[in-house]
Amino acid sequence: MKKFSKFFIDNLAILVLFAGILGVTFPPLFTWVGAYIPFMLGVVMFGMGMTLTPNDFREVLRRPVEVLIGVVAQFTIMPLIAFVLTKIFGLPPELAIGVILVGTCPGGTASNVMAYLARGDVALSVSMTLTTTLMAPVVTPLLTYWLAGAQIEVSLTAMMMSIAKIVLAPVLLGVALNHFLSEVTKKIQPIMPLISSLAVILIAGAVVALSADKILTVGLTVAAVVILHNVCGLSLGFFAAKIFRMDSRKARTVAIEVGMQNSGLAVSLAMIYFAPLAAIPGAIFSVWHNFSGSLIANYFVRHDA
Repeated sequence: MKKFSKFFIDNLAILVLFAGILGVTFPPLFTWVGAYIPFMLGVVMFGMGMTLTPNDFREVLRRPVEVLIGVVAQFTIMPLIAFVLTKIFGLPPELAIGVILVGTCPGGTASNVMAYLARGDVALSVSMTLTTTLMAPVVTPLLTYWLAGAQIEVSLTAMMMSIAKIVLAPVLLGVALNHFLSEVTKKIQPIMPLISSLAVILIAGAVVALSADKILTVGLTVAAVVILHNVCGLSLGFFAAKIFRMDSRKARTVAIEVGMQNSGLAVSLAMIYFAPLAAIPGAIFSVWHNFSGSLIANYFVRHDA
């Protein structure tokens, strides 16, 4: 089981890409997944919660300034870059909202792994992910409404409730299980990375399958926007940390946290409140940011050497 799980985790980006190709060429293989995307993301967030302990929450309080710098960078750099890119490329409203959703979402759990691989400050990475995730039910809808409300009607309160159910509740449930029933958690934890990986692969395939006819015409443009969005986030996140005189380990951590988003949440929100087309940027981002995160982690390690 460990070898099977490791295979999926190590090759996640390739498997997500393969699922996307299958989704375009044979949509019925994945279209059934569409109705279960919010549930699947909830399972992923539950798995994240099971890796956290009350000490992780205390860590946020022990280093509030560093976490605050990272969180402010997260919720300013990525949303604003998303908005600017939608204007530069003249994206239609359905795609624009998808790009903006990616920008306004909290940091993704993959960033913690990449921060570890990049020899960054893992405690800071977890603290930033935790804080932005807890803030997401309020901040993500507000930013989305501010940046995209004029283009598409955004239901503020409904989106807040959805994020609370899809993200916040599963994370807190996972933390509670880990704290009060640690023996049970130890039995479940080994299979959670595999389940999370399968969920991400299925979600990516479903999003592409549901918009297979349109993705062939807009795919290259959206891919260009997604790559620029991610690269700008990584770069500006690093420089933002350096402006506040963070050392190399902390700066690379902030860069990875800012540049890597919870694109699964963006996909879920797009599917619930908007058109399947709006979920395409999140699906492409989920593939690309794992690839770029691996590249930048490798670069930082070689730089240290």
